[in-house]
Parts: sequence; C-alpha cells; structure tokens
Amino acid sequence: MASQEYLNKMQVRQNYRNLWHTDLMRTMQADTPYCCFALWCAPCASYLLRKRALYGDMTRYTCCAGYMPCSGRCGESRCPEFCLATEVFLCFGNSVASTRFMLQDEFNIQTTQCDNCIIGFMFCLQQLACIFSIVAMIVGSEEIQEASQLLSCLSDMVYCTVCACMQTQHKVEMDKRDGKFGPQPMAVPPVQHMSRLDQPYPPTVGYPPPVYDAAYGQPPPQQAYPAPGYPPAGYPPAGYPASGYPPPGYQK
Repeated sequence: MASQEYLNKMQVRQNYRNLWHTDLMRTMQADTPYCCFALWCAPCASYLLRKRALYGDMTRYTCCAGYMPCSGRCGESRCPEFCLATEVFLCFGNSVASTRFMLQDEFNIQTTQCDNCIIGFMFCLQQLACIFSIVAMIVGSEEIQEASQLLSCLSDMVYCTVCACMQTQHKVEMDKRDGKFGPQPMAVPPVQHMSRLDQPYPPTVGYPPPVYDAAYGQPPPQQAYPAPGYPPAGYPPAGYPASGYPPPGYQK
C-alpha cells in the first residue's frame, strides 16, 4: 500500500508545471560560494536546507520527509535535531532527495529533462562501477580491477558534484520563496482620508499646482522643515521601499 502511494506521488510530480529557478547546469553560476560549501561540507548543507524547508519548525520533522518506509518510526518527535543529523550523515543521498521532493510538492516544481539526464547519468555510472567491481573480484584480472577503481573514483566525483549542485538549486529556490531577490511584493498603501470642511485646503489630487504671483502680494509657499527625529518631507513611510515612492494613488 505504501509503495503504491509513492508511485502515485511520482506520477503526480511528473505533471507539475512550475520549473526550478535555476537548473543544475547553472547552479555554480547562480551561487558559487554556496555550491562550494555544499561540495566540501555536504551533510551540513543538507541539515541546514532541511531545517529551512521546514520553516525552522522542527516539530514538523519526519525522517526522510515521510518518503521512506522508516519515516515516523525513528523517534523523531523526541529529538528531531539528533534524528536529522543522523539522517544527513548516514543516509545523505536520501536526505538530499527528500528535501528535493518536499520543495517539488510544495511549489509544484517539475524536473527538467536536462536535470533528469544528469541525475540518470549519475545513477548509471554508479551501477556500472559496481558491476565492474564485482566482475574484478570474480575474474581477478588486474586490468578490470584498475578499470573498476577508475570508474568508482569517477562515479564518486560525479555523485558529489551533482549533490552539491542539487543542494544549491534547493537553496536558490528557497531564496526565491523567502523573497531574498527578485521583485518584492508591494505593501498595502495607507488609509486615505477624504477632505473635510474643517480642513483649510482642499485635496490637490487631480488639480494643477497653485500659481503664486508676487505682483498680487501672494508670497511663495514656505519650506517646511521637519522636527528633530522625524524623516524629511517626501521620505517614504514605513512599509514602502525607497525606490518608486510615492506609489500610485498615494495622498498625504
């Protein structure tokens, strides 16, 4: 029953319409420092990304994010931080894949064909290295043994590189989720009040600015200076970015 549920999830995941903010080929360019960090300290990166994917709420933690048969049976509720540390060190591949599935299910993200080819190549290279190692043990040939060692070294390099790129891809996607780059959502404008009879001046929205003529004894408007501790005139209020102020329809 559980295996059938996992298969159904995989089929549903293929119908997702959204794409990753950056694919695996461009993760090094998107965030080079974090990609290096994920390469040299992969378990630490996996721990931090899983915790961030849970929005910092470790009470929601489940081993392998609920995608494995052991999920929910490892005492996660008693000590989730220790269980997560154990997962990223002992089951590193599953921890990276589980975080990936969490983000895909949350944001309806599909994996591109290029990313699928890279991940598939990584798996095929690992299987080929395992087959050559078994054949080298059975036959006892030095040439096959050397070839198996080279394949094992190459597969390990590809595995570490792809995992680092995947974790960088997850980090960039959560940066997008948290609004750390790209257009920011516009804040709610302040409440606008209509002009009342007790106000000395009518609203100026939609009207041309008044013209002051010195010949008729009309003095120019006085420059208002802010009181100490207050922002100057024209300074955007709280909740508005400095660029693009004032927003359309804003009235003092």
